[in-house]
Amino acid sequence: MAADVLAAADLRGIDSHGVARLHAYYELLQAKAINPTPDVRIIHETPSTATVDGDNGLGLVVGPKANKIALEKAKAVGSGWVAVQNTNHYGIAGYYPLQAVEQDMIGVSMTNTTKLVAPCFGIERMLGTNPIAVGVPCGKYPPVVLDLATSAVAFGKVEIANRVGATMPEGWCIDKEGKPTTDPKAMMDGGALLPLGSDRDRSSHKGYCLSAWVDIMTAVLSGANWGPFAPPFTLRSGVNATEKRVGKGIGHFFGAWRVDGFRPADEFKAQMDDWVDTFRATKAEPGKKVLIPGDPEREALEERSVSGVPLTEAVVVDLEDISKTIGVPFDRTVFEVDAE
Repeated sequence: MAADVLAAADLRGIDSHGVARLHAYYELLQAKAINPTPDVRIIHETPSTATVDGDNGLGLVVGPKANKIALEKAKAVGSGWVAVQNTNHYGIAGYYPLQAVEQDMIGVSMTNTTKLVAPCFGIERMLGTNPIAVGVPCGKYPPVVLDLATSAVAFGKVEIANRVGATMPEGWCIDKEGKPTTDPKAMMDGGALLPLGSDRDRSSHKGYCLSAWVDIMTAVLSGANWGPFAPPFTLRSGVNATEKRVGKGIGHFFGAWRVDGFRPADEFKAQMDDWVDTFRATKAEPGKKVLIPGDPEREALEERSVSGVPLTEAVVVDLEDISKTIGVPFDRTVFEVDAE
């Protein structure tokens, strides 16, 4: 189940949340910071809602199980909403609404994460990157999929920049003094990510408000640790766990609602095809085309399903390290390593 989530990330071009994260999960399991055999159970529910305790399991296992509960409730009563406590990093947010789309439902998923993002006007890490994903079915076209962090950038992209020794675009991060920086090391050494919008003049208050909403829905509502109290999702994150706890683990939130609860599904999907066609036909910048939400991931999926997933040398080294420790054979000669 976990491998399916990681493979989906790599195939959709989201390298920061694919097999590159495997060593981080491995380290947490080795340190007994994650329960490898969790008893994922419902602790509170109504016909359309539930709160799930993930028993400190791997989020890549807890997430799919909780999302399935939301889908089952939606099938039964029209919509399903599941909050999750006592869980861990669940991979790409976009994986989960895609399960709903396959059943003619609109799906949503959110999660809070380790403190990495400064609030509007703040210079201290208080919130996670707190992603939101939504999937909407179409008819003849692939689903419309929104999958975005509420920070200016996902932390995984900072990690990748640091790993390959690259600089970052302006507006992603600040250093520990609150000054803008393009150096990933400066951000990781006590700095912070910025909310979506970067600064107040560029509407960072909007990204901050979205992040706050995700934090409340995933953690305060479920009984997980919210805000700065969310535990680190990797031992190498450079984030120290606070002694204070206000709940259990981190939190997720999943939702699904049947399209036919509002109108016939075929009619809706035909109109979604029309919606896509209309936006595709929008006059665009020279040499560009107007994007439909999910286009970059769909294009990556088409290409990588044929040509495979490129791995950086650093990721291959991580995989070799796991192989040596647990005894599962790993042959780097079968991989085409991307030097960049």
